[in-house]
Amino acid sequence: MDIRLYYQEKGRGRPLVLLHGNGEDGSYFRHQVEYFSPQYRVLAVDTRGHGKSPRGTAPFTMEQFAEDLKGLLDELDIEAPILLGFSDGANIAMKFALRYPERLTALILNGGNLHPRGIKRWVQLPIELGYWMAGRFAGKSEEARRNREILGLMVLEPDIEPLALSAIRVPTLVIAGTRDMVKTAHTREIAAHIPQARLALLPGNHFIAGKKPELFNREVERFLDTIEQSQGKP
Repeated sequence: MDIRLYYQEKGRGRPLVLLHGNGEDGSYFRHQVEYFSPQYRVLAVDTRGHGKSPRGTAPFTMEQFAEDLKGLLDELDIEAPILLGFSDGANIAMKFALRYPERLTALILNGGNLHPRGIKRWVQLPIELGYWMAGRFAGKSEEARRNREILGLMVLEPDIEPLALSAIRVPTLVIAGTRDMVKTAHTREIAAHIPQARLALLPGNHFIAGKKPELFNREVERFLDTIEQSQGKP
């Protein structure tokens, strides 16, 4: 790997790895780190080119981010974590799960989408306009180039076939807000195609983990408790 990903770590126990959304960093999950660290080894990762993780020279794609995640897990000798991804982080998590199914214990997908059409049009249109405008100035402005690269993740990606999700064989929680920027029908489609998926739609918007952490954390905790119980742990 051409870079080392930055991450924040707290707690001990089974690894719980958190992947943030587009243009953010691991600090988005501050409420989750504090809540889950008494029981889990929580790692909040900064994706390549986000937060304190360097951009490097590798492609700026979901596929590369999934490879970066594998590299980090290998470096830390983490074999099969629980993976919680939000927004683009959920998309990275799906890519990782499809490529390395043996490297997961469970999957939590918050506000993910299989393709850009899964986003409500009134949200997606300004993103597309920003992407094309940034493209006009990318050759002259480093800021415009970076903006285009970041926005490109939402305009050009992801590209996951619904039927491909049937290969995900670990317990999965698909969770989103009832007023999410991802279409509710699209969230339901994701859950329907994952064999062991449980769907939770909570009152709130796309950023429910940050804005309503108590509600979000309790739902995630219920899901995690079922995993611990199924594996014979108290």
